[in-house]
Parts: sequence; C-alpha cells; structure tokens
Amino acid sequence: MDFKVAGTKNGITAIQLDMKVDGIGDEIVKGALDRAKVARAMILEKMHAVIAASRPALSQYAPKVQMVKIPVERIGEIIGPGGKIIRQIQTITGAVVDVKDDGSVFVTSVKQEAVDKAVAWIEGITHEVKAGEEYEGEVKRMMAFGAFVEILPGKEGLVHVSQMSTGFVQNPSDVVALGQKVKVRVIEIDDQGRVNLSMLFGDDAAKVPPREQSDRPRRPFNRGPRRY
Repeated sequence: MDFKVAGTKNGITAIQLDMKVDGIGDEIVKGALDRAKVARAMILEKMHAVIAASRPALSQYAPKVQMVKIPVERIGEIIGPGGKIIRQIQTITGAVVDVKDDGSVFVTSVKQEAVDKAVAWIEGITHEVKAGEEYEGEVKRMMAFGAFVEILPGKEGLVHVSQMSTGFVQNPSDVVALGQKVKVRVIEIDDQGRVNLSMLFGDDAAKVPPREQSDRPRRPFNRGPRRY
C-alpha cells in the first residue's frame, strides 16, 4: 500500500491511501498511523529548528491570488465586447484575470502591485457611483464648459466650470490641467446616468447657486471614455 499522512503536532489534516489489494485490517491502519505520527513529529522538529514561525509575507517570487466577487449580471462589463476590457486589464496591469460563471473573479500575478491594480480596476468598473461620494480623480478631457474627470477606471464625470471655484471661471484650463489629480465629490447622477461632479466642499459648495449645479450641456453619456 501507499499510505500518506499529513498534519501538524495537533493532529492529522490529510490522508491518501492507495492499495493493490482488496482491503486492509484495522491493525495495519493503526500501525501506519502510529508510525506516521512519530515521523511527522520528527519532521516538524527539524523544520522548526530551521524556521520557527511562518514568514510574515509571501516570497516575492510566490504567486499572489485574490478573489473578487461581482454580480453575475455585470460579468459582461468586465469581459467587454469581444473580450476587449479583460484583455486591456491584463495588458496594462500584468495580472491574469479569470472570470467564473458565478461572478467569482480570480486575479493572479507574482507582483502584488499588479494584483492590487487589477482588483481596483475591476471593483471600479462594477462600483455604483452615488451622490455624496468623494474621489481623487484625474482630469482626462477639457471642454469649454468644464473638465471630465476619471473617478474610477473607465468612469468619468463632468466638473462644470461653475463647480470649479466660488468665483467666475472663464476657462477650465485656468483652474485645472490635463492629467492633474483633483479631489471631487459627486453632486448627482442625472436622469441619463451621467455623473455630475464638484470641486467645491463645505462652505464653498453652499456659495454656488442651485441653478448652476445643473447647468450642464445635454450630451450623451456612457460609462467609458468618449471621443469628440
């Protein structure tokens, strides 16, 4: 027989038994387990002499795996048309992304940074933006009426010129620049699903007349980057 027994000093954790006969008696099983216990204790003692405790962190060469759970109905947003989005996530982050039918998404890489970046991207895609939330986003596009800020991967919102300063803003470039990181808050998600943002907080936000907060050109909105 081939009888493998694994475990700790406190007990057995796994057993594998292969036989080429019809069966074995209780005495043989007991004897095998007794011998395995002695052998296991000796091996653990040798291991403890070399390293007394588990390492606080995984080796830099060990693969890192993280599982993210997403709603099944949103799997398509992670995959993208023809697999475009998932390929983009993998190419840019360097992590491997495996999406299961039950909404489990496994992200793997030898680099923790790559895993973290991919997980943040996936969570950003599936996150439902709500009014009152605050983000630090990047200015992606500038228009005459304001600036589009990416608050989550693939999700942009508009900061209208009236929401950039308590004073009059003639041109968005007077306040922000492309690629600049800015802190914003979500004013509302309008009836077309577009995200309206503000760079004003606290007392400054109260100084902006309510009518200006919805003064936004009616342009089609989508969740991803747009081209004009």
